[in-house]
Amino acid sequence: MTNNSELEKNRESDLNSDKKESRKDKPKKRFPAGQPPGGRNTFIWLMIFSFLVLWYIFSVSSADGFYGGSPEIEYSHFRQELRAENIRQVHVQGERISGELKEPKQLRIATQDTTHYTDFSTFIPSFGDDQLLAMLEEYEVILSAEPEAQNYWWYILIFSFPLVIFLIIGFIFYKRMQAQGKGMLNIGQSQARLQRPENNKTKFDDVAGHEGAKTELKEIIEFLKEPGLFQELGAKLPKGILLVGPPGTGKTLFARAVAGEAGVPFFTITGSDFMEMFVGVGAKRVREMFKKAKELSPSIIFVDEIDSIGRSRGAGLGGGHDEREQTLNQLLSELDGFEPTENVVVIAATNRPDILDKALLRPGRFDRQITIDLPSQNARIDILKIHAKNKPLHEDVDLEKIARGTPGFSGADLENLLNEASLLAGRTKQKSISMDDIESARDKVIMGLEREGMNIDDDEKKLIAYHEAGHALVAAVLPNADPVHKVTIIPRGRAMGVTQQLPQKEKYLYNKEYMLDRLAVIMGGRAAEEMIFETSTSGAQNDLQQASKIARKMVMDWGMTEKFGHMSFGTSQEEVFLGRDMTKQKEFSDATAREIDEEIQKISREAYNRAKASLIKHRKVLDKIASLLIEKEVISGEVVLSLLNHKAEEQE
Repeated sequence: MTNNSELEKNRESDLNSDKKESRKDKPKKRFPAGQPPGGRNTFIWLMIFSFLVLWYIFSVSSADGFYGGSPEIEYSHFRQELRAENIRQVHVQGERISGELKEPKQLRIATQDTTHYTDFSTFIPSFGDDQLLAMLEEYEVILSAEPEAQNYWWYILIFSFPLVIFLIIGFIFYKRMQAQGKGMLNIGQSQARLQRPENNKTKFDDVAGHEGAKTELKEIIEFLKEPGLFQELGAKLPKGILLVGPPGTGKTLFARAVAGEAGVPFFTITGSDFMEMFVGVGAKRVREMFKKAKELSPSIIFVDEIDSIGRSRGAGLGGGHDEREQTLNQLLSELDGFEPTENVVVIAATNRPDILDKALLRPGRFDRQITIDLPSQNARIDILKIHAKNKPLHEDVDLEKIARGTPGFSGADLENLLNEASLLAGRTKQKSISMDDIESARDKVIMGLEREGMNIDDDEKKLIAYHEAGHALVAAVLPNADPVHKVTIIPRGRAMGVTQQLPQKEKYLYNKEYMLDRLAVIMGGRAAEEMIFETSTSGAQNDLQQASKIARKMVMDWGMTEKFGHMSFGTSQEEVFLGRDMTKQKEFSDATAREIDEEIQKISREAYNRAKASLIKHRKVLDKIASLLIEKEVISGEVVLSLLNHKAEEQE
């Protein structure tokens, strides 16, 4: 008996599972975006019904033939019957006359066949009949009259019909807003978008570089997969993880990869989605979001751009935003109110960690910060390999060279670089992406589009060529400068010409010698202008801005001067935030500020003199580089080095 009952239970469970699977496999009925089921059909039927009612009322009120059951006769025939003394009584209502005959006769009716009638109706002509009243008195016809009837229902319908149409349209829009979850009744609902584990295919293999960040996040994955193992050791699940890094470095991708590896539901929302025009909506949305996440635990909540709601409270010129602070307070309470068994992890991303409220960063909330910085050279190679999987690359493409030539590029920048290269290859009908396409795409990304159609005369072209040749020659001569990659005088973006330098290796620290040589390279263009043409041009504007910025940092931030020694004056040139810097006092006197300016001028002057001395020493090479630029418009760094080495061999 026990075995039979167990078999019957198994059959019932199999049938139930089959029914569930059949219900899952059954395609759901879909409706147009924002359109509720039957909304459009209801509107159409209401319109048809309204028009039918109007047509019926109009047809009845203006129907020809019968009026109160009486046939309508011609007015001339009415006068004939009046003269024949065959009319007993008439009733006048406006322009309509209805009456009764003394003897029924065969009447000629305008709209019907000939028949016998006693009652009749007709209309007075528009020009009137002055003799009608006298004739009625003469033939002793009983006369009664009343004012013309007013069809009040018709006027009510005319004036109420637009209101009815407006209410119908408003009802349809209300239904559509409810179908989209954006109705007034749903305004406090969570805006977080849920991604089921089966729909999230992102893994750590799709994320290149940042091995340290992967290690930190793998602990979270293991905890979500096997929480009991860690709880036996007394470990608690980190409640909040803050991903910090510049834009485009893959913070969102990391969060999605964590959810994909852990195989748990993934809620995504941006900080601005909490805010609304109504007070208290943000806090309610936070509560609803955490409620859903707890119901589906273990789960992950990802809040992108958390700095939009997590800024420091009580600061700023206006005293803070009440709605934003309420939302932040609710978020803090939800983070701190987690139970250890809920297994909900909150991952947030920001590129402005310095402006976050301190309460967000304390232990128990976002106590684990993971930096997702710009990728190194080796990481850029891995990122390029990932983005190049589905792209046909030519044999001459060297990903290592591309990675070395893209310092400071984020993962998003590298993806955009290969995408631009594929677009350039498709524009010329190529079947694969060549190295030239990638080089052109990099120039486009860094410097902008070529300014075609510019008519540059020979004098300006010569001046631009010597300006760029000055940069290139100084960079090739000085020992601590980055090698020259390419020199061009083709206008791109806002630049009339560009000298590109590529570092031989990744640099994280810059010494004083490197910065001084870099200043000299920047000053090489202005030095060439004054040495060859004995004038200064506006083309050196960007060079002078860069030189001033570097020299000021060397003096005020990095302590690279003998006069001030190992001092940093701690000034910030960043944007004013929350009104804090508006009341910030200077940390040095006016006399020190004057000395700082003098030291900056000294460093800039020495860099200019070094650049000019290098150009005077290698004047012939400068002329050759300029002439090649005028002829070809683009030369490589190898050409510059070969010209410089050829001169050295001649001197030997």
